[in-house]
Amino acid sequence: MAETFLLEIVTPYRRLFSKEVEEMSAPGALGEFGVLAGHTPLVTILTAGVLAYKKGAESGRIAIGKGYAEVTHTRTTILVDNAEADTEIDIQTARDALQKAEDMMRGLDPDAPDYKAAQEAFELAEARIAVKEKQGK
Repeated sequence: MAETFLLEIVTPYRRLFSKEVEEMSAPGALGEFGVLAGHTPLVTILTAGVLAYKKGAESGRIAIGKGYAEVTHTRTTILVDNAEADTEIDIQTARDALQKAEDMMRGLDPDAPDYKAAQEAFELAEARIAVKEKQGK
């Protein structure tokens, strides 16, 4: 069996996930990155998107909001403002949120203070849809 590490996904409200996995990928501020057991320690910023993990034949995807990842040799901790497994996502609610965020962005100047919040809502809604529909993002 391949080496594993503990993957934990934590929001301000709960611990969504805590499991030994073989590999994980997440959306970093500088692009998607992957982690295997024994990874060089790092702390990085996360953007909203899809976090994927795998252990043997089992794999999963979780929609995450912005936050941080702390990687050590034996553990990866994901600290994000939102996280949802596919079973928690209502596809119509996610599509409505996507449309609302898109409409908000369309009506705002990219330099406006509310534009960034609308963009983050848009990215999280996209991630929820991708997880629910089991697509890549």
